[in-house]
Amino acid sequence: MKFQVSSSRLLQQMQALNRVIAAKNSLQILETVLFDLNGNQLVLTASDGETTMRTSIEVEGEGAGKVAFDAKRLLDTLKEFPEQPLTFDINDQNFGLNITSSNGNYSFVGVNGNEYPEMAQQLQGAQTFTIAASTLLGALNKTVFCTADDELRPVMNGVFFDLAEDKITLVATDAHRLVRYINVTAHTDAPANFILPKKPANLLRSVLQKEQDDVQVSFTDKNVSFVFGQTIITCRQIEGRFPNYNAVIPQNNKNKIVVDRQTILIAAKRVSVFANPGTGLIKLSLNTNSINISAQDIDFSTSAEETIECNYDGEPMNIGFKAPFLIEILAAVQSNDVVIELADPSKAGLILPFENEEGEDIVMLLMPMLLND
Repeated sequence: MKFQVSSSRLLQQMQALNRVIAAKNSLQILETVLFDLNGNQLVLTASDGETTMRTSIEVEGEGAGKVAFDAKRLLDTLKEFPEQPLTFDINDQNFGLNITSSNGNYSFVGVNGNEYPEMAQQLQGAQTFTIAASTLLGALNKTVFCTADDELRPVMNGVFFDLAEDKITLVATDAHRLVRYINVTAHTDAPANFILPKKPANLLRSVLQKEQDDVQVSFTDKNVSFVFGQTIITCRQIEGRFPNYNAVIPQNNKNKIVVDRQTILIAAKRVSVFANPGTGLIKLSLNTNSINISAQDIDFSTSAEETIECNYDGEPMNIGFKAPFLIEILAAVQSNDVVIELADPSKAGLILPFENEEGEDIVMLLMPMLLND
């Protein structure tokens, strides 16, 4: 079989597919990308055994067949080509590949594509809903960073999709912080839920950035798939019961601060440089219309503090937060101003956008750290 394809188009697809392939695989063939040619249609597949991505592109092709090529070798080769047509000539008997460019020839050997594990393209008996690509991308961008890497509590290693007839809710937590994202522009026919692992969630974030189509999401009690454009991503869900996230969000916090998001974010970044590397602790001292942000590392005699303006008329209070967590949350908020709601120094603080985007409601929770003073 033989086909001609744009070098940049194939490189773009290979870069997306390469994100699926694991560093270490139980099967050597999972280090390859499957090429399935049928005339002018080329279907590319990559998998790590749990997450599979399949996409198709139009080529000028002759013949039909399946062959798998080492993903790293092919990707490294494609990276060095300027935009030009490449001709792939594949020997159907020994699966040898010859790539012809405008300047030369490059040859290596693939493996029989029929040996590649068969992956289901559609989930039988699945529940399905549709969501705009931009909505799903925004929801994942605001939640994935809060997922955990916890072998003892695997349910926290993904994003929880809580689906209702009038809204969808995405939740992520690592027990130190939590994000609850609600969108009322998307909905399902019946209540349901599933936990999407972090890897396919990050894969979706990377491939949805240029996607304009709606995404069709289908799920059973074991698997979930996302179909958009010429691409399908299928993965195994995380099994288990997600924590009751609404129960841990404090209500009726009497102390509320309104502050410019960029001002407090940049100040926290500067001050955090002087925090103890082991704890990352920074202290927020709240007074009328001001926040004093400070950090110190007694072992190396370093310290820093900044005072910024805000809108606050509550009780004077000192509260500690882990700087990297606070910075990540502030960076994920989209509005110009943020609202910080506090009950007391021992209870979780809420960080909210001053103005939510239309159809959205976002709550971010951060647990405090103990202050020595």
